[in-house]
Amino acid sequence: SKRGRGGSSGAKFRISLGLPVGAVINCADNTGAKNLYIISVKGIKGRLNRLPAAGVGDMVMATVKKGKPELRKKVHPAVVIRQRKSYRRKDGVFLYFEDNA
Repeated sequence: SKRGRGGSSGAKFRISLGLPVGAVINCADNTGAKNLYIISVKGIKGRLNRLPAAGVGDMVMATVKKGKPELRKKVHPAVVIRQRKSYRRKDGVFLYFEDNA
């Protein structure tokens, strides 16, 4: 498994991590946020001088950079659903998306 999660059942398959801290990603829901700035990744222990990075399915903490004024300047939880960096599925197919979201 990739990382220890609190109450998740089963092991999460290891995927390529394409979104380090500091990445700006699109917001794919209808909350009114346009893009999000990743400030931390949940469940990362870390290594000296390595930026914590997120992949598809990871929970991140993010701030709204563009969107409704009431959403900006606050920290929100978010889940990564798409990444440009290709990752391998269990059946051997490599999958990547047009944008990060």
